[in-house]
Amino acid sequence: MATTREKFDRFKALHDGDGAFVIPNPWDAGSARLLSSLGFKALATTSAGYAFSVGRRDSFAGLSRAELLANAQSIVEATDLPVSADLEDGFGASPDICAETIRMASATGLVGGSIEDATGDPANPIFPLEAAAERVAASAQASAELPFVLTARAENFLWGRPDLKDTIARLQAFSEAGADVLYAPGLPDIEAIRTVCREVDKPVNVVMGLQGPSYSVAELSDAGVRRISVGGSFARAALGALQRAAQEVLTQGTFTYAEQAMPGREIGALMSQGHLERRS
Repeated sequence: MATTREKFDRFKALHDGDGAFVIPNPWDAGSARLLSSLGFKALATTSAGYAFSVGRRDSFAGLSRAELLANAQSIVEATDLPVSADLEDGFGASPDICAETIRMASATGLVGGSIEDATGDPANPIFPLEAAAERVAASAQASAELPFVLTARAENFLWGRPDLKDTIARLQAFSEAGADVLYAPGLPDIEAIRTVCREVDKPVNVVMGLQGPSYSVAELSDAGVRRISVGGSFARAALGALQRAAQEVLTQGTFTYAEQAMPGREIGALMSQGHLERRS
């Protein structure tokens, strides 16, 4: 297994290469093993996908820091790829809590993670710019002491504030505060994505797989994107396949869904070959 430092170096180098790379989002150790086998170069966790897997909604109040970091650690331990984590709002409003979250994330073996500027309060959904930048600065200071790539997220477009000018100003402030990667999920179209990439001086992450416009890796790379994630969309795709299979059995009484299923022997070959101690 590669060391954390080696994984960090590989992950950082991906952002410095030519064009965009895709960082898919497993939601547990099994999906991490599958994605690792396909040739991806890095993985990222998804709070949404993990929440769905344990029967909860993806929300600030739905999952604790301990739960998300335990899930992230299980993914780290299932792969030799670098893993970055969705660290939500840093699990607290204060800069010190955000910095603590970064250090705790690094201790699990993660080599990257994102901090967002959303508050979780529908009445005031986004932190004021100065406070948001202070949270990023504290996170960046913690990251600088670690092998850790910090992504700063501007959440305007996910919270009913479709203000591109303010979003760009936030990303610029986050870059100045020390973020390594910038991310504004929910941008409305390729021109907005192109504008963001042009106006900032750090690698930009975009998310695909949401309901809305979809662009190819080549199109996004041409727009200046360096990293493409899929959020919870792979988890939703898996749940969609489960729903379709169950509906076929329930409504038609047939089992043709099995023709599309991954063979058990292939799955078994990907999973851990470890054994429990012999039971007495």
